[in-house]
Amino acid sequence: MIAEGEHQRQDFKYCIKDSRKIARSMVAFANTDGGRLLLGIRDNGSVAGVQSDEEYYMAEAAARLYSKPPINFQTIQWMIDGKSVLEIVVQKREDIPHLAQNEDGKWLVYIRKDDQNIVAPSILMKVWEQQKSPQGVHIRFSDEEKRPLSLIASNQNLTLNQFAIRAKLPRWKGEKILVKLIVIGVVGMEISVTGIRFYLRDDFEGGKS
Repeated sequence: MIAEGEHQRQDFKYCIKDSRKIARSMVAFANTDGGRLLLGIRDNGSVAGVQSDEEYYMAEAAARLYSKPPINFQTIQWMIDGKSVLEIVVQKREDIPHLAQNEDGKWLVYIRKDDQNIVAPSILMKVWEQQKSPQGVHIRFSDEEKRPLSLIASNQNLTLNQFAIRAKLPRWKGEKILVKLIVIGVVGMEISVTGIRFYLRDDFEGGKS
């Protein structure tokens, strides 16, 4: 488990000095694929150990006071090399988004990307909102939608700004079209710490042939 290192579904924390940092990881896991947080493990994978009772109460504060809505979690205590390691397990949630309070008191939505917690981009928030809408998504594939599709098909991995410029659309309108195409499964988006890129999904390309 520790040998896997930090990744999409695993995070290490040497110690908890601020419950809000733990809340970020818990919220990011809940909003993405779920995961586990190992308290008492340094970034390099070495075991530091924790005071389990104290760390549990800090995690409880992270889940109840600094997460909105509150996060449900499970804990497992491990003894490794005579030191206590606390595993906090967070399941992927359906009632997203969950928010965490940062050091400035702001409530932000975090997601997990590889081994980092990042603030969720606004377009992802709009996709989630549209996916939960009881009205669903209505799209006619008019010329307004066909042109962007052709553009994405011939220029994979476009950013939102590149897409809007090449499609000759205002940025807000380009984003609105992309949200619809993402929700119906035609376009995918790759989120990284450096930005977002959009591409035509392989299964859609296969469906056209």
